[in-house]
Amino acid sequence: MAGRKDGARPAQVTGADGTTWAQELLDHLRPTGRDIRRVAAWLADAVHGTACLQDDTGSLLAGTPTPLDEGLVADIVSGRIASAAWDDEGRHLRLVRVELPQPASAGVLVVSRTEPFDRRASDIVTHTAQVVELLLRAHESSMAGRRLQRATSDLRLAILQLLMVEDTISARRVAAGLWPGLLDTDTACVYVLEASAQDRDRIAEECLDATDEQALVVRCPAVDAHVIVVAPHDAAAAELRLLVGRRPGTFLGGSAPQSLVRTATGYGQAVSALAVARFRPDKQAVYAERTHPERLMDPAVLHGWTTEVLRPLDTLAHHTRAELLATTRLGLEFTAVNAAKVLGVSRNTVRARMERVEGLLRADFSDLPARAVVHLAINARVGLPEEPHETGPVDTAGTTDTADPRLGDLMAGPALRTWAHDLLGRLESDARDLRRTLRTWIAAGGNAERAAHLLGVHAQTVREHVRSAEPVLERQLLASGTDLYEVVLAHLALGDLDQPDLNRTNRDHPGSPVHK
Repeated sequence: MAGRKDGARPAQVTGADGTTWAQELLDHLRPTGRDIRRVAAWLADAVHGTACLQDDTGSLLAGTPTPLDEGLVADIVSGRIASAAWDDEGRHLRLVRVELPQPASAGVLVVSRTEPFDRRASDIVTHTAQVVELLLRAHESSMAGRRLQRATSDLRLAILQLLMVEDTISARRVAAGLWPGLLDTDTACVYVLEASAQDRDRIAEECLDATDEQALVVRCPAVDAHVIVVAPHDAAAAELRLLVGRRPGTFLGGSAPQSLVRTATGYGQAVSALAVARFRPDKQAVYAERTHPERLMDPAVLHGWTTEVLRPLDTLAHHTRAELLATTRLGLEFTAVNAAKVLGVSRNTVRARMERVEGLLRADFSDLPARAVVHLAINARVGLPEEPHETGPVDTAGTTDTADPRLGDLMAGPALRTWAHDLLGRLESDARDLRRTLRTWIAAGGNAERAAHLLGVHAQTVREHVRSAEPVLERQLLASGTDLYEVVLAHLALGDLDQPDLNRTNRDHPGSPVHK
């Protein structure tokens, strides 16, 4: 046995015998060839023997395992000797110390053959050890970069999740550490880019470059093909449009400007706009500010009614109340599964929180009118000032005072009824009586089978009618969300559906503060 302490010799560009093995070895440093298992296989073939790489615990990292003297291996990995040659029973071995990326860690490159090692074979082993070290360092560097990238991506998602639950203070604190000034704004637009799932990572990186990291870019946790961008500046929006314009198969939907506390609303608007963008030549659309039913209601009456509906939640701790409201708001807008992914919790957690709200409000979320009414109350709570000016009695067919607001008071205003009549009236021109099908489908909780039974038609006919109503009403109906709830409110305003009287239910509820 022979050993040395002087380390490996400098690498040569060509082999000592004029062969091309050196070039072949260097080829393993190319981006397409960086694999220590392939290097070990090449080394074994080059020296006409076997080769393996093991760490300081004896675990095999690459190649074919070879029986070794444990004491000799320990001397090499400890650094007492750098390499060794061992001839035993027709086997000729070369052992070379290889530095591993982990601190104070080393492994052993072992080469065995039946013939004695000549100059060529010795050179191949020595230089291969150097290449292996380079590959291991490059792999560790790449892994560290990916870990940093993943941690940064997770941090961006955490900020978005805080914005989704209206915790803007915490979101700003988290963002300030890595991206100072990112959320130093009162309003922002939310954009959703859609591409193939395979291209999403590349799209996200291009969004970061296009916005100069002055926007919050998040890979959507709910939809694999989506990238979410919260952009405080108009310049970012222009860059995103240019990005979509030069990438085939990519679509962009944007929201109207929203306060940061209404990021969830902006996200819903961006998703709605994305549905429109898929049918536009330029592949992009911004949410069109249309007349929403709550804007046609008396602000004071709406505020009073909202306060009354949500009063059972006032007994809860502030953070619990905020958590339940934020979760319910997203849960009503999207599926429980998608809401859970956006919030970073389990779907069972989303359902449990919504069931708790159901119990407190004495509402049935399987009933579409009840969902629409609670959705109206929760969104009105965010959109209205804390204490609107009193406007006195509402001049409607059923004159009422704001001190005792009811859902009927909100639905009875002439402006709201006119809007509802105009909206649903668009369906009258279709000979299939889409309006009757839609009304029955809503009353059946959005269940096509139950609606088909009531109408005496096939369930597929119901689905086709509802789908046909979507472009006429310019709203998505088959997907739960704001569009559907506005159509439900239109039916309630015209008396086409029974109103869920949450006010009365809560007032009679023994656990309600009003009852107490």
